Amino acid sequence: MSDPQPALAGSDRTLVTLTGWGFAVGSLLFVVGVPLSLSTSSSAPVVSGWTFFAGSVFFTTAATLQMTTSWRTVRRERAAGTVSAYDHAELTASWVQWIGTLAFNVTTLRAAVAATGAADPSAAAIWRPDAFGSVLFLVSSVIALVPEVRKHRHGHVRDRSWAIAASNMLGSVLFGISAVGAFTAPASGQLVSLSWDDWGCALGGVCFLLGALLLLPRRGT
Repeated sequence: MSDPQPALAGSDRTLVTLTGWGFAVGSLLFVVGVPLSLSTSSSAPVVSGWTFFAGSVFFTTAATLQMTTSWRTVRRERAAGTVSAYDHAELTASWVQWIGTLAFNVTTLRAAVAATGAADPSAAAIWRPDAFGSVLFLVSSVIALVPEVRKHRHGHVRDRSWAIAASNMLGSVLFGISAVGAFTAPASGQLVSLSWDDWGCALGGVCFLLGALLLLPRRGT
């Protein structure tokens, strides 16, 4: 017989719920931003640019909440004398992810401002934080795949833990592919692959959306 899934305390349940919805809304905005960017409307670049930026803000907010939950767990376990290396690993994953979201804030804000014509940053200035953020998301997702780390992060939905971690891992890989596709060659000024950029972003957003919805607590947990 498997161990029962522990119920979340009231404040922890609220944090996890807000985290899940924050990642869900942010992911959905990244998914929606792709078709908006492909529209032939003259306002499409501006609308899609600010949609991506709004998505990154939701990501950062959710990552902050997840980091808060991780830190509270470490403090609670430390007070009880039961803190483990896996608690610290889960906290590390949260920190790495949070820094990655800040990089996406920079990327999407610069791109949105450039689209409005208020500034014209170089392609490298936009791409480098995008690549950096993608790498950090990938590192965080790798740490979160460790079974004991997943046990700490997803204890309230233990039967969904592998699906959550796998969805986030695939989302991170796809965001990385999008970042590669978005690289602008200095000599030609052309993207490596527009399709990689678009499909990687859209499908990665779908994966993160799935992981976020699976993270949401059930009734009574």
